[in-house]
Amino acid sequence: MTRHIVLQGVENFRDFGDYAAGAGRLKTGLLFRAAHQAEATDEDLVAMAGLNLRTVVDLRRPNERQRDPSRRWAGFAAEVIDNDLGVTGEDPWRAFLRQSDLSVASIRDYLVDYYRRAPFAVRHLDLFRRYFQALAAARGPVLIHCAAGKDRTGLLAALTHHVAGVADDDLVDDYLLTNDEARFARRGPVFADLLEAELGRRPSDAAVRAAMGVEADYLAAAIAEMKARDGSLDGYLEQAVGLDAQGREAVRAHILL
Repeated sequence: MTRHIVLQGVENFRDFGDYAAGAGRLKTGLLFRAAHQAEATDEDLVAMAGLNLRTVVDLRRPNERQRDPSRRWAGFAAEVIDNDLGVTGEDPWRAFLRQSDLSVASIRDYLVDYYRRAPFAVRHLDLFRRYFQALAAARGPVLIHCAAGKDRTGLLAALTHHVAGVADDDLVDDYLLTNDEARFARRGPVFADLLEAELGRRPSDAAVRAAMGVEADYLAAAIAEMKARDGSLDGYLEQAVGLDAQGREAVRAHILL
């Protein structure tokens, strides 16, 4: 299947279903992931309306939502899951970029550290919990997104794949689909221009790719931390997120064929 759903103003939009999962298979047209929708065109809104979304999980901080408010289509009636928990001060990513030397190594180090911390952020635990509750309630198609649709979104999509029983290789391969060459070519110069205007320094092409992309090591760092603290991914889901065995079974019943 073609996972990428090409829209004009919404980046990194794709279906993360249709993987073999144990003895079953993830459904298509049910699990979607993307970047923010602030720049969605009217045509994009029509396309998204056609997905019949019942739940939208906005993983962004309140300042991100205020800076780039989501556009909605006529008749939008999906439940929006977001929160303002545990957020103080400047956006940490922007603070990092302002202080960074904008080297590839510094960006990678920041992201590895971020992935170690992200699964246990209070606001993420609340959002993850409510997302899995929505899946367990079988309300219909779900869209998860953050700002770029790669880190917070990638982590939650990977946890969904784990619950479903998707093989580790497929889980990582799906995560790495963010590294789309067409997106790098299209958005990379725009991203570099924005950073130069804000920081007074222009990042190298390699640094732009590092900032826009993902690496398997990032997800591995998050998974290792979850296992270290809670014994396993299922332990993390149960003890930190509140998704017990019964809840995981309810999620699987909804998302698997």
